[in-house]
Amino acid sequence: MSTTNQPIVLICDDHEAVHESLTQFFESNHLSTRSAYTAHEALDCIKHTTFDLIVLDVMLPDMSGIEICQTIKKKYSIPIIFLSARSEEFDRIIGLEMGGDDYVTKPFSPREVVIRAQKLIDRNKHLSDNGATIREFHGLTVDIDTLSVYVLKNKVDMTAKEVMLLYYLISNPYKVLNREQILKNVWGYDYYGDTRSVDAVIKRIRKKLPDSTATFEIQSVYGVGYRLGEKA
Repeated sequence: MSTTNQPIVLICDDHEAVHESLTQFFESNHLSTRSAYTAHEALDCIKHTTFDLIVLDVMLPDMSGIEICQTIKKKYSIPIIFLSARSEEFDRIIGLEMGGDDYVTKPFSPREVVIRAQKLIDRNKHLSDNGATIREFHGLTVDIDTLSVYVLKNKVDMTAKEVMLLYYLISNPYKVLNREQILKNVWGYDYYGDTRSVDAVIKRIRKKLPDSTATFEIQSVYGVGYRLGEKA
């Protein structure tokens, strides 16, 4: 989160009209904005300013939005809303699976983007304010502040989304969490039918977790969702 009174949003799009419309609505809702027109400008901005959210065009002149999203998520837990002219469900799911927190198709309603942005900013604030930032469970340690995961004290590299999902599971041990709950609490939006995004991230997490003597496991509950429990 930024240290200023108002959250700061980075708008990265190569069309001036997008900047003008979003800036007007964000600032009228007490959200400060900064502008970038290329991926490299956006990455430079992030080095010098702590942003609370990024609105990111999928098609940028120097790098795809998917690529820059993955680069950002390796180091930062900043929520990202994709903007895209592609409205197919496949494109939306790919964007979310690659680290995006929400996906809005063009042409869009600036008011809707602001509402979605505020929900994501509130979600991140809730995560940082909601009690312990480091949680442990049978050999698994998740630090939400540093976006770090350890298995038996050995660090496991994961994306911000993967860490956030694990943090949600470890914050609710033994509890069965359905996919809609996970979408709402980790992605930060209400259920739109993209439960496959949850399954894809769980699959990636499982592949990254090493074989060890730790006794935790992510358990699938058929037809419902997942829970963090102990190995049988």
